[in-house]
Amino acid sequence: MAAKQFNVGIVGYGLSAKVFHIPFIALTASLRLHSIVQRSPAPGNSVLEDHPQIKHFTSVEPMLADSEVDVVILSTPPNTHYTLARDALGAGKHVLVEKPFVPTSKEADELAALAREKGLVLCVYQNRRWDSDFVTVQQLLKDDKLGRIVEFETHFDRFRLEKPTTWKGTLSMNQGGGAIYDLGTHLLDQVFVLFGMPSTVSGKFVNQREGRIITGDNTEEPDSVTAILTYNDTGLVVFVRIGVVSVETKQPRYWIRGTKGSYRKFGLDPQEDQLRGGMQATDANFGREDESKFGTLCTINNGKFEENVCPTVQDPPQTYLRFYEMFAKAVETGKEEDVPVPATQAAQVLRIIEAVRESARSGKEVAP
Repeated sequence: MAAKQFNVGIVGYGLSAKVFHIPFIALTASLRLHSIVQRSPAPGNSVLEDHPQIKHFTSVEPMLADSEVDVVILSTPPNTHYTLARDALGAGKHVLVEKPFVPTSKEADELAALAREKGLVLCVYQNRRWDSDFVTVQQLLKDDKLGRIVEFETHFDRFRLEKPTTWKGTLSMNQGGGAIYDLGTHLLDQVFVLFGMPSTVSGKFVNQREGRIITGDNTEEPDSVTAILTYNDTGLVVFVRIGVVSVETKQPRYWIRGTKGSYRKFGLDPQEDQLRGGMQATDANFGREDESKFGTLCTINNGKFEENVCPTVQDPPQTYLRFYEMFAKAVETGKEEDVPVPATQAAQVLRIIEAVRESARSGKEVAP
């Protein structure tokens, strides 16, 4: 007997849908692309042209009313996520929501409770849990290569002097926009996976493009963020940094220091650039990082420091396809414990973000 296929409907037809979702749905045996909501198709950007074999809707309501749709993926700006996810769950659909999930932890809690009440899967697309460098960091910690971690530094730095014209640069933080929600959700989600909830959080918001520190109740939106998370039980301090004025040939990614060793890494995981460049996830080189971009591991051997290249874990590479395999399994079983990124975890990350925001406003350390 053939395994059941679940029909997937996508709301939104931008870069995220085209690059991060549709190609992986096609490679996941139990999922089938059924329909897409695109409000305003145009020549060169049209579901009708690109996917003539599936259903096309120009509004969400008909898709949610379609009994053939089992799963809804929300690939829309974050200020729309709460209402759309609530309505999709109310219509009996499993839901996958692009990050950032929703603007507040309260909304996240409400959606998680609704999904549990309905017996439906609610998942957040935190694909960077499957970045090759993050998988490498997890392996180093699992193998105790670094000992007890005392400092963990994680970066998303760029040289971007022009403000984005997408939601990332036009929505306010209260709407889920800006650097802390766009890039910060990735960085803080990874920290949460590794270390859990911090004891205290402090944050500083900056407009690097204009050269201003943002203080107090200033409503100005930051383009750059520095956050410090402390863990009282272990003495760990985590530095989270996002910047848009970073003139570097190699942008920093990780600097992790422990009692046995230190790991440094520059540059981002290659999957996003590979996908944007048209590479298929089935390509033998997909997710594989060039050796020139491997990190370095410094350890102590007989009282002497030794620094060596630390190959990125990629045999085989853990790619974004793994996320979709796990998500498909969760849809099949309906079990919350099978969800790769549960809404409850996304709610915890949002609590950290809210603490960073409160600290930047008040100038004080905040317990999330």
